[in-house]
Amino acid sequence: MPSPFPGMDPYLEGPKWMSVHSALTVEIARQLSQHLPPRYVALPNERMVVTVAESDDVSITRGNIFPDTSIVDLGTREADAAETSGSIAAVAAPVLMVATLMPESIPHVTVEIRDSANEELVTAIEVLSPTNKGSDGREEYLAKRRRILLSTAHLVEIDLLRNGTRVPTRPALPSFPYFVLVGRAEKRPLTEVRPIRLADPLPTVPIPLLAGDADVPLDLQQALTSVYDTFHYARMIDYRRPPAVPLRPAELAAWAEKHLRKWRKTGATM
Repeated sequence: MPSPFPGMDPYLEGPKWMSVHSALTVEIARQLSQHLPPRYVALPNERMVVTVAESDDVSITRGNIFPDTSIVDLGTREADAAETSGSIAAVAAPVLMVATLMPESIPHVTVEIRDSANEELVTAIEVLSPTNKGSDGREEYLAKRRRILLSTAHLVEIDLLRNGTRVPTRPALPSFPYFVLVGRAEKRPLTEVRPIRLADPLPTVPIPLLAGDADVPLDLQQALTSVYDTFHYARMIDYRRPPAVPLRPAELAAWAEKHLRKWRKTGATM
């Protein structure tokens, strides 16, 4: 069953995104491999990012950081008991049990286009995740980003998340929900920015290669649709509820509901 939406599905943001992120990155590498000249390879490359989830906006896991009861006052019962028994003995300060925010190693997959002869990095393609846009993972990503920007490699950043902090640009990125940024090494510090509205299909992105070789097209909408269909996300999403990342302002919520009503009429199973 296809997604109800013509472009990015806002219901994929939130807890399901890390699954989508990994599958989409691999699908991008697969699609590019079909179109690259023989001198190139496109491979998914996984690295581990150590981070701590501190808010719902950048949540990475579902409930494995906090216990069911996060704070327990062990002194309250002792104080109540002393008062009830009439004891005049001093009551010790209460002992609290709290959850420590534990660092976690989160797998993060990147697409790397390399020259097959010498394995030189030609283009890095980053599908941004909550770890890139908040918490400790943002600092790790910005450091990696700086290394690429100071190299001869191109950098393509695909941001399909409305929450979190955008990559730094001057001037700041306009108010759009999604972006694709193509940073060509020979044009730095200038970067091509493709803003994407919620109502728009995702664009076909020109992926730069070495000098003398033409860009290779990446059909981002086809890649996302393939992931959505292959892994049956329609079976896992309850479209009767609001998305995990709210749609704002009200006009966007009304637009989404219009698409959902049309989708339901096609016989979609909820």
